[in-house]
Amino acid sequence: MRTPWFSIGSTLLALAVASGALGAHLLRARLDAASMELWATAVRYLTIGGFALVAAGLGSHAAPGRPWRTAGTALTGGATIFSGTVAALALGGPRWLGAVTPLGGLLLIAGLVTMAVAAARR
Repeated sequence: MRTPWFSIGSTLLALAVASGALGAHLLRARLDAASMELWATAVRYLTIGGFALVAAGLGSHAAPGRPWRTAGTALTGGATIFSGTVAALALGGPRWLGAVTPLGGLLLIAGLVTMAVAAARR
């Protein structure tokens, strides 16, 4: 069975590059230093999630199975939730989003650990 992780990871990487450029060229003049730091954090973790998903796509191709699907799902949710909420906070979003952000971080960690276990079993 084909998995979408390589494609999703590549898309997240493209979004990370575009978001980084947006921050450098448009937002820098509009946001304060603390908000720019939040924006940079959102871009950094979107990049991490994107590269991890590319790796999950490669791993699932080499050794298909449930651990890679689990890892890919967790990484997609984690990168989206973490980076999305941090970016929203940088842009002045509601503060309650800060309470959701750790869920994204936990999903990223879970996805990376699941990848490590899947790779070790190979």
